[in-house]
Order: sequence, then structure tokens, then C-alpha cells
Amino acid sequence: MRVFVAGATGAVGRSLIPLLVEAGHEVTGTTRSESKVAQLRAAGADGVVMDGLDADSVMSAVRAARPDVIVHQASALSDQTGNPKRFDRDFAVTNRLRIEGTDHLLAAARENGVTRFVAQSYTGWTNARSGGPVKTEEDPFVANPESACRETLRGIQHVERVTTGTPGIDGLALRYANFYGRGTGMTGAIADLLRRRKLPIVGGGTAVWSVIHIDDAAGATLAAIEGGAPGIYNITDDDPAPAGEMLTTLAAAVGAKPPRRLPAWLAKPLIGEFGVAFMTSLRGSSNAKAKRELGWKPGHPSWRQGFYTA
Repeated sequence: MRVFVAGATGAVGRSLIPLLVEAGHEVTGTTRSESKVAQLRAAGADGVVMDGLDADSVMSAVRAARPDVIVHQASALSDQTGNPKRFDRDFAVTNRLRIEGTDHLLAAARENGVTRFVAQSYTGWTNARSGGPVKTEEDPFVANPESACRETLRGIQHVERVTTGTPGIDGLALRYANFYGRGTGMTGAIADLLRRRKLPIVGGGTAVWSVIHIDDAAGATLAAIEGGAPGIYNITDDDPAPAGEMLTTLAAAVGAKPPRRLPAWLAKPLIGEFGVAFMTSLRGSSNAKAKRELGWKPGHPSWRQGFYTA
């Protein structure tokens, strides 16, 4: 198949492109930077520069590629400061890509006869924070999110709604859990904070987190490109667990001292309501649907071993 990957030099794209090429697909990957085109070509893809927020740029790139499948991985995750009180501001460009960028790609898909569309979504703090510790795709989003993350939730809701609800499009929205591996989130910035003892466990670390190795996220994306019914899928490992336990293990894996502990009331002025919720009340996510319907399973079933080999 001809596969068009928007955001091909991002976290998932860097792992996905080699998988697609190895599987025999003809790949066009986009980047915002001319300097990264050579990187895509070296990986076996046709690299093109595209502005995901410019409708004409998107239409032109898709028209030239003539793809059978469009994969939306465009984001701006490097803009993050790591401050939960600035969450929506950190995700401002990513949220535009989730809203405007998704709309541009879907318009290009419909104009060029592309019917299969796979888009990046997210699972974690978006889950409802009541009931059991692990949620499925059928469970609702958090009803009243903290003010710091409301615009980001709106962006996630949009990409899922239009991906799975646009007439003529077989859309799959992949809710990736938090990434680890090769410098991504957990084993990148978070590990660095743990080494510097700047990330304490707040309020007992009772929130339930889900994570996914970046290579497993790419593998699930390949499975969604090649098969599976339209719909929403959680892409996580098999082991949702308390935040405190996960951070303690990650600290040990990267050679850091055990994290300090901080009462929620003392942390709240520093990290805000959303930061406290992230440590104390989140729910994890089940990957049962993706394993059952995509024929996929994570190569790193648990972070308990994965953190040590990432």
C-alpha cells in the first residue's frame, strides 16, 4: 500500500517508518523541517516538507503522494515545559494540529479518494476518575477536567470524533498511553527529573498510570494501518499500576535515588489541581480491545522490565 505519514519524524513516526518499509509499503513521510527530509529518505521513505496547519500545503502533499492510507502523527510535543499548571499552553500547537490539522488531512483524504485514516489520540488523564482502576474505550472521558487541561481534552475529543465520524472514512483513533523508550517522556524528561530529585511522589502516588514502549506504539499503528475495524483503541502495555510504584521503579532503572514524597496539600500550590490529580486520582487503561481486534500485543508487556531495557 501507499502510506502517507503526517508527522513522520515525531516519536511514533521514527519507529513506524522502518516498520512500514520492512513490510513492503510505499511510504511518504512529512516533516516541518527541510533538514529532516534526508532522515526520512535514509529510512526508506519519500520525505516531503508540509505545514500541517496550512490546508493548501496538506492538500498538495496528499495529492502528490496518492496514498491508500493516511496516518496522522503530527504533534509539537517538544514544546512542553513539564509544568502541569501550563498544560494547555504547552499543548497549544499540538491541539491545533489535533483540530485544524486533522480537518485538513480528512479534507485531503476525501478529495483524493483515501478511505482509511489512522490518527493519534491519547489515554491516561482523560479517563473518568471514578469507579474501577482500569478503563476501556467504552468508559467516558473525565466529566469536569481541571482548568489547566480543558483545551487539550477538547482537542483529543475532536480528533476522535472526526476520525471515526466522517462519512466515507474508515477511521481508527489510537489512544496511546504515555511513551517510554529512546528518550521519550518517561525515560527522557521524567527520568531526568528523577535523577535530579525534582519529581516527588505526591499524595502517596495512588493514581493509576498506563504506559507504552514507543516501539510497541509503532507496532500497533502498523496493525491499524493493515487491518482492524474502524473505531477507538487503547494502545498501552499490559500493566497499569500506581504512579508511586512506577516512579520508584523508573528511578531505580535509571540509577536515581528513590523519589522524595510530598503531601498533596503542600504540592498543590506548586503543581496545581491537575498536577495533584495526575499523581493521586487518574485511572489506567485496558489494551484488551487492541489485542483482540488488531491482532497486536506489546513486545514489552510490562514497564517493570521495560524501563530497564529502554
